[in-house]
Amino acid sequence: MADIVTVRMTVNGVVHEGRCEPRKLLVDFIREDLGLTGTHVGCEHGICGACTIMFNGEAARSCIMLAVQADGAELVTVEGLMRDGKLHPLQEAFRDHHGLQCGFCTPGMLMTALDLLRTNPSPSEREIREGISAVLCYQGIVNAVRAAAPILASER
Repeated sequence: MADIVTVRMTVNGVVHEGRCEPRKLLVDFIREDLGLTGTHVGCEHGICGACTIMFNGEAARSCIMLAVQADGAELVTVEGLMRDGKLHPLQEAFRDHHGLQCGFCTPGMLMTALDLLRTNPSPSEREIREGISAVLCYQGIVNAVRAAAPILASER
């Protein structure tokens, strides 16, 4: 049987302590041990961005980190954005401007956008596009439109 370790972290302002195998991924600890299922598991390689959380104030992919790496850390998941039953301004903007798409990557997109706005409070449209391009579905949509453009143009 593998060794079991104790990890302690602050998640969404609440101190949590749990026990897990040293090889347990942070995303799995967040979802399974803490019951915070808003952080999604997509590619499990850190590429898609669905698992993005705030780790000590910076965006991080929780699927490529171990839970033991978060020992003593302060994390914010998508569940931590809402305060006193009120949506975070970023969540309201996503709702009001139909920024949800299918919803699977929305938690990761919100956390990525939050990190962008933390580092650049007044981004241009180009900077926003670049900043959120780390979430794979966004880039996939851009790539799909780009791929369709010459086909549609040739049909004219």
